[in-house]
Amino acid sequence: MGKVVMYGSVSVDGFIADEDDQPGPLFDWLSGGDVPLDESGALKVSQTSYDYTRPYWDRIGVTIAGRHVFDLTDGWDGKPPSGIDHVVVVTHRPAPEGWNAEAPFHFVDGIEAAVAKARELAGDRLVEVAAGDVGGQVLAAGLVDEVRMDVVPVVFGSGKRYFGSVDAQHLLEDPDVVIQGIRVLHLRHQVAKATRAL
Repeated sequence: MGKVVMYGSVSVDGFIADEDDQPGPLFDWLSGGDVPLDESGALKVSQTSYDYTRPYWDRIGVTIAGRHVFDLTDGWDGKPPSGIDHVVVVTHRPAPEGWNAEAPFHFVDGIEAAVAKARELAGDRLVEVAAGDVGGQVLAAGLVDEVRMDVVPVVFGSGKRYFGSVDAQHLLEDPDVVIQGIRVLHLRHQVAKATRAL
């Protein structure tokens, strides 16, 4: 069974977007280099960021996101982002009217059900959980194995928190990866075993 990884770009003060859901400069590192990160050529990063990010993206089988992100992106037009096979959407509402039932999106009510469905679909590939409220809930449930953060040198002051509404302490191991890119610091932490569900 593949790992469950919480992931997102984040400001140094812990936000993934401002109060209006705008990421500001959080994704500038994805266009600040000269190495294409995907086939579209729209994303260009430093060689260092490519060497870290591309192998990670290639291992992701399923992304878990909340309905808010799904709605903000218009469901990625029914095509999972970055070549991912499936998206599991945590929501209490049904799929939008007119949604293509053949699209590889799965609408699930609840965190545990979302992780179970994502693990089933991913097999031994990674399950990625988007940072924010859903990611924080998955962490709080003890279901996250690893936290990856692309830390961008900007202070938001307020906005949407990386760990959502988590209000309890969760121990992470010291970072086992620390990589400096252009306008980004890539960090990877394992979640301390005592805080993970068995």
